[in-house]
Amino acid sequence: MKASELSSMTVEQLEGKVKELKSELFGLRFQLATGQLQNTMRLSEVKRDIARCKTILRQKDEA
Repeated sequence: MKASELSSMTVEQLEGKVKELKSELFGLRFQLATGQLQNTMRLSEVKRDIARCKTILRQKDEA
């Protein structure tokens, strides 16, 4: 997800997105542990998306 897309979201939407991404990350880690994960790059993508959301939340908090 692009930062420009995230910056247009409200704070509540961003917080919901972070929760959604964290649950997806949990599922991916579980799949990795059980050997069922097909696309290991998805782990990195989800982590980056979480970081992007948190960064934009922090920027909106300061403004």
